[in-house]
Amino acid sequence: MLKQRKIPMRMCVGCREMFPKKELMRVVKSPEGVISFDHVGKAPGRGAYICRKVECLNKAMKIKALERQLECRIDEAVFSQLADELAKEEA
Repeated sequence: MLKQRKIPMRMCVGCREMFPKKELMRVVKSPEGVISFDHVGKAPGRGAYICRKVECLNKAMKIKALERQLECRIDEAVFSQLADELAKEEA
């Protein structure tokens, strides 16, 4: 008899819904302070999860959820870079 594997769940900081970890994108603040997407999910640093939709990123930016989660101020240029990467992922 096979044992049922537990699927790790994470909350999107934009829409605040729970999803399986593999369905979300991880935004990470590295120890050097650089903010980027963690495509592998194992990069060192403080992380936050977001849906693969630009709308969720925009909502997280509006309510400053990513800034709270990563415990730092995020520049507009970084948000636009993250939005561009998400738009590529959606296409």
